[in-house]
Amino acid sequence: MASRPNGRGGRPGSRGQAPRGRQGGTRQGKGAPSRPGRGGRPQGRRQDAGRPQSPRRGGVPRPTGDVVEGRRACAEALETGVPIKRALISPGPDADQALSSLVRRLDEAGVPIERVPRARLDSLSSHGAHQGIVLQTKPFEYAELDEVIANAGSGDALVLVLDHVTDEGNFGAIVRSAEVVGAAGVVIPKARSARVGTAAYKTSAGAVLHLPIAQVPNLATALDRLRKAGFWAAAASEHADQDVWDAPLSGRLALVMGSEGSGVSRLVMEHCDFSCRLPQRGSVESLNVAQAATVLSYEWLRRVTRGEGADA
Repeated sequence: MASRPNGRGGRPGSRGQAPRGRQGGTRQGKGAPSRPGRGGRPQGRRQDAGRPQSPRRGGVPRPTGDVVEGRRACAEALETGVPIKRALISPGPDADQALSSLVRRLDEAGVPIERVPRARLDSLSSHGAHQGIVLQTKPFEYAELDEVIANAGSGDALVLVLDHVTDEGNFGAIVRSAEVVGAAGVVIPKARSARVGTAAYKTSAGAVLHLPIAQVPNLATALDRLRKAGFWAAAASEHADQDVWDAPLSGRLALVMGSEGSGVSRLVMEHCDFSCRLPQRGSVESLNVAQAATVLSYEWLRRVTRGEGADA
């Protein structure tokens, strides 16, 4: 595109003179260069997603990390690449060929298998329907924000910033879209936000294993760091004055998607350079956060593919 609206022309280096968009509403309307996978990311201090667990009643401790129970859920965890620490098995009266087959697949995948008393699985089960099998998964290793910035390189890059998206299914779907379009990473807050659990592995189709996901204590501070690294911060809001077709969604972009209920918060909005909305002709409620993130990410990809980068 020839220039950015509201006098924001040129590269992001002159950001201090650019007016910020501060829209009255914050609710949302409810994008590539190659980069290394998780194995090729710069190594740094990591934050552990596992939370200490206290012993449960009866003296049986809950293992650290997430617990997956039930045959179907355990099979899906294996198929979607959830990192499994061990499988706890107690065939009991409902042992059958299906359970034996699942245990064999786990063994072939190199998952340690431990046979335990039925009472052990009962103590770990959240609803008593473990069907003789419980998986203990490894805690997810989150990246540092510096890793996401390093992964972006110096050219066109997309970073998805999620302002307290709480549904793990939406979170996983957003990560999947981000990975598919070649985003440099995803940034989420440490508190009041969906985290990488079994549902995120499933809905992301394993994309959480191939994209840096950074947990940060403060999104506003994280946005300032991204902007200092040359990113424009754009908030998705149904109350924005400009729609996505007129917004400068190209070059180095930090795309902020808000929570399912209240959208982008006022404080986070104040740290964005502009906001934009998806146009709508229909009469039903607008797209949810995962759908909107996919549309906006692909608009970014369309523009950078056509050469509408940072110098456009």
